[in-house]
Formats: sequence, C-alpha cells, structure tokens
Amino acid sequence: MNIKFLYGRDEIGLAVPDDSIVYNSKFPEPEKSDSATVLESVRKPAGSKSLVELLKVRTKGKVAIAVSDITRPIPYSRFLPELLGEIESAKIAKNDIVIIIATGMHRPSTKEERLEMFGKSIVENYGIIDHMAEEESGLVELPGKSWSGGKVKINRAFAEAGFKITTGLVEPHFMAGFSGGRKAVCPGLSSLETVRKFHGYEFLSNPRACNGNLEGNPCHLESLSIAKLAGVDFSVNVVLNNERKLVRAFSGALEEAHSAACSFVSGCSCPKVGTEADIAVTSCGGYPLDATFYQCVKGMVSCMPAVRKDGIIIAFGSCLEGTGSPEYQATMEEYSGRWREFIADIRNPAVFIKDQWQLQMQARVLEKIGQDKLYFATHGIPAKKLAGLSVSGISANQKDIEKSVRKIFESSFKKGMKVAVFPEGPYCAVISKGKTK
Repeated sequence: MNIKFLYGRDEIGLAVPDDSIVYNSKFPEPEKSDSATVLESVRKPAGSKSLVELLKVRTKGKVAIAVSDITRPIPYSRFLPELLGEIESAKIAKNDIVIIIATGMHRPSTKEERLEMFGKSIVENYGIIDHMAEEESGLVELPGKSWSGGKVKINRAFAEAGFKITTGLVEPHFMAGFSGGRKAVCPGLSSLETVRKFHGYEFLSNPRACNGNLEGNPCHLESLSIAKLAGVDFSVNVVLNNERKLVRAFSGALEEAHSAACSFVSGCSCPKVGTEADIAVTSCGGYPLDATFYQCVKGMVSCMPAVRKDGIIIAFGSCLEGTGSPEYQATMEEYSGRWREFIADIRNPAVFIKDQWQLQMQARVLEKIGQDKLYFATHGIPAKKLAGLSVSGISANQKDIEKSVRKIFESSFKKGMKVAVFPEGPYCAVISKGKTK
C-alpha cells in the first residue's frame, strides 16, 4: 500500500507492505469554525467562571496572553481576533493587552512569522513581545519554590500583568506527557536556569517522563508547579486533527481545562502498541515542527515503543532551518558518535548545557537500536554536518528526498519483516503495551 508522510510543507510517498501497522490519530472533524469553537469554550469553561466574568473583576494591570511560537501549528489567525474581541468586550483597551510569544529556549520570532501566525491586523494593532530566556532584565524571580525545590524566574511582563492567560496546543509530548496548559509558562516563559531541572538529566532519565503520561511525570509536576506560582488566571487549550483543523478547545482553570484536553487527546492520538515491528518509518511532523533537526528528534523518540530492540527506525524531516541553536549544534558535534560519554557527563549535576535535553532523548533511541540503525534523511542539512548528529544520515536534494527515503527503506526491508508507519510523526504517539496513558 502507498502511504503519504508529512515532510516540510509537502509530502513523501512510500510503498510499504500491505500488512504494515499504520499508526494514525483518530480525531473527529470540526463541528464549528475555529473562532466559534474557542469562543464557546471561554464562555463555558471548565473549573472557572467565564473569561469575561473573570476579566471584569481582575487585578489592575495589563492583560497578558501567552501564545506559542512558530514551532506549533496553532491557527491563531483564525481565532485570536475573536478571542481578543471577547477580552475587549470586558471594557479592556487594546493598549492594555500584551501578547507574549512563549519561545521557551527557542529563538525570537521574525516579522514574517508573526504575520503568518497572527495576521496583519493583530501585528499592527497589539503589543507583541518575545520571551527571552537569557535576558535578565526581562525576567523576575517569583516567591516560593518549584515542585523540585528550585527558584523560579519567569518573564517579567507576564509575572507583573494584572490578568494572565495561557494558550497552547495539546498534543502528545515526549517528555511532559502532553503539551499545552502549564507548558506555556514552563518552559515557555521561564528562564534557562528555571528549566534546568525540568530539562535536566534526572527528570529525563525517569521512565515516566514520556509520551501520553502525566501521572508521576516529573516534567509535568515541575511545569505545573511553576505555572501555579506564576498565577495563571485562565487557560485556553486547542486540539488539532491530522489535517491541522481545530476540532476542540478546552478553556478555563489551568488544571481542569488541561486535564480535559489531555483525556480527549489521549483517546485520539495515543494508541497502544500491540506487536513491536522490525522497522518503523516515521515523518517528523512536517512544517513547522520539522524545521530543525532539534525538533525532528521528537519523531524518532515517539515511534520508538513500536519497534523492537535492535530494530530499525527510518525518520525524515525537512530541517529548513538546519540543526538548531548554536549550543545544540556544538553539543552534537562535540559528542558525535559518543552519546554514552555525553550521558555520563550530564549525570554530573554541575554540568548543564542549553538544549542538552534533546540529545538525551535521542540517546533513548540510540540505546534501543544503535546509531547504525537510526536513519535520518533530509534536504536541509549538508552531509558533512549531518554526519555529526549521531544518526545514519542521508542528505539529498529536495527533489530527490522521496527517492532517497524509498532507497533506505528498500535496502533495509527483508522478507518477513514487520513494518510500522507513522505518517503524522509525533502527532500520533504510541504507548508501550502495558503502560497506562
């Protein structure tokens, strides 16, 4: 059978055996427009009064809205204007609203990305700022400690706002169980030092820090505690189907709204593995998720439960922006082919490198199948750089990428092998047999 996989803004076609296990999410079709779905959720929220009711009795100060950056395909332009209109209906002026892009450890947004995400009208009529995790002047320490006992520094504009709203996409997340909700604050609006525990060796070596699981997940517990310290007043969580259509919105109190969203998403995109395959073939989610190798690691990790020990994973992503941050690139080069030494080094609490967490998650895959059986194909990274990323890399021209992936698969597949395919990449995250969601 022929399968279409997400790749950049396009697709890759691949013929796989008819008995292949195809893992796809199973979301419903939208019932209403994006704006109508979101507005209904903020007017009939979970665990709180409606957004307008809360705004009418808010603390004096700005209304801060945390939004995701370009790495999340949230269709803000299709519902944010109406959400802002709802806020303004509570007699709040445009200049009393600030939109904060929760970049986390990612780079700041570009003018073109803001226009793509929000549309011209919002860009021209509202204050928009990027969170800068390493810019001390834009950070403030909060009273109290996080779940792990650490100090907490977050974005100053958000911390000092009179009313704080978070928005986000709820999908499976390979560390925190699910994205959305509390993650808008940690790591979205937190300082690098604050995410040291959240993304540190100890948390990520915990088997509960995985896709589809919140129970006992240290990443979730840390992130939630920090969002609570920040004093989130209202949360808006959206869910997209495999066509990037907004199918549900869960709004209201931070925990209640997020919990409801996670339960829904779990039933739609976290299938359990029945039989482990010999080969897993996965997209890395297409644009914007596969714009860097850093983000493409999610595709490799998310399909891992579906492949046997010493099996084969074939992953591919466009990597339109290359490898990732300079720090991540340097770490990957330094520890190229030496991932076991990297793990040994970061076990030392005194060692902490920005973006080290992504290589630690990749090491989970390397531990299970080895570098020689982890294939990664892209047109966005030159062969010389790709060779330093602890994968069996294939760099090809964009027009030849489909042919290259097909060649890898055909050379790896032997008669009788069981194949698992992930057309959506990490947007459909399997759960190991026997594990709870």
